[in-house]
Amino acid sequence: MKAAIHEPPSDCVLWGSAGHAKVLAAVLSQHGHRVVALFDNDPAAESVLPGVSLFHGPDGFARWRRTWRKATALRGWVAIGGARGLDRLEIQNLMLRAGIGMPALVHPHASVCATATLGVGTQVLAQAVVAADAHLGAACIVNHRASVDHECVLGDGVHLAPGSTLCGCVTVGRGAMIGAGAVVLPHRRIGAGAMVGAGSVVTRDVPAGAVVTGNPARQRRAVPG
Repeated sequence: MKAAIHEPPSDCVLWGSAGHAKVLAAVLSQHGHRVVALFDNDPAAESVLPGVSLFHGPDGFARWRRTWRKATALRGWVAIGGARGLDRLEIQNLMLRAGIGMPALVHPHASVCATATLGVGTQVLAQAVVAADAHLGAACIVNHRASVDHECVLGDGVHLAPGSTLCGCVTVGRGAMIGAGAVVLPHRRIGAGAMVGAGSVVTRDVPAGAVVTGNPARQRRAVPG
């Protein structure tokens, strides 16, 4: 999927009004894109971007969408990080149904191999690497300096925190999170909804819903349901 940074300048919206929204807005502004609205489910949230209005929840989003009459195409991304991949997917689908385009977004200082594939709304941030024949699903985040080696497969809603590393042929299930600085050794499988703690080294497969930490990583508990 073509990255948004290569498209003509457009009006953009972000769902989420915290630090990750600032990161995405900075990437977009480098290429002439303009954030015209923010949305957040927290009724106490305030806009983190000067001059950009914030609207609360699906009702606020629907009201804003009805008032937006410009003929130009809208682009949007979900600016929610952490272990909230399923939330990103739900919100992303809401935005898609409203006619907002959600191409993959790649920072100009990231490296994405021509044979890699990026799903709808996926974000690859500064100094991250996505290597040959890697396949990333929808609404993934490959955060700053994270690395996805050759032939890795990431399910929808996966988040790789800053500095994390997936060695070759790793599979990461839907909604899982790999913590900052963690390393997953080649051919390992991380189950859906699992969490790998910061700095951990994964030498064995991780079951769905498990929380693992340490070097070597060991299961501590299941992710709360």
